Amino acid sequence: MQYPEPIAKLIDSYMKLPGIGNKTATRLAFYTLDMDETDVKDFSKALQATKDDLHFCSICGNITEADPCEICTDKTRDQSQILVVEQPKDVMVMERMHEYHGLYHVLQGVLSPIEGKGPEEINIKSLIKRLQDNPAVKEVIVATNATPEGEATAMYLSRLIKPAGIKVTRLAHGLSVGADIEYADEMTLFKAVEGRTEL
Repeated sequence: MQYPEPIAKLIDSYMKLPGIGNKTATRLAFYTLDMDETDVKDFSKALQATKDDLHFCSICGNITEADPCEICTDKTRDQSQILVVEQPKDVMVMERMHEYHGLYHVLQGVLSPIEGKGPEEINIKSLIKRLQDNPAVKEVIVATNATPEGEATAMYLSRLIKPAGIKVTRLAHGLSVGADIEYADEMTLFKAVEGRTEL
């Protein structure tokens, strides 16, 4: 027996989300069917608002309602540092920490030849222009993930930026707090040794 078309379409829509298979999509679709009509309308409005009201900041590439975003227009932030991240969600994570007070630049991805993502497909050109236009920037902190693509992107950015006399640093990677050495893989241990600090 086939599902009625509205449910089938809803299941297909949920399956477009990352990590959602057929069973989970079906469960979500039937959960949505049981939801209060007001909640469904609010959910629908929230989905539409994310597409209608949000866009990327013309300076840093973060998601924002106003352009430029509130971080780029905040003159109290340290204008000498730019922290480069892969995605807007990474900015949110850093901001929750309340320890970094500089500026950001969102790449909207990483270099990945397998996926056909070269320097032109991610937000690198605007970073270079930003550095050329702003002599106050003294350090670029590369905070891409510790994946092969993230490491390749970090090295590429370093080669582009260093000749301009701007310090390029990388977030330390390695053992997480509370982790046992015996369970760490070789790359994690290598990064932990490489990023060691003096006591």
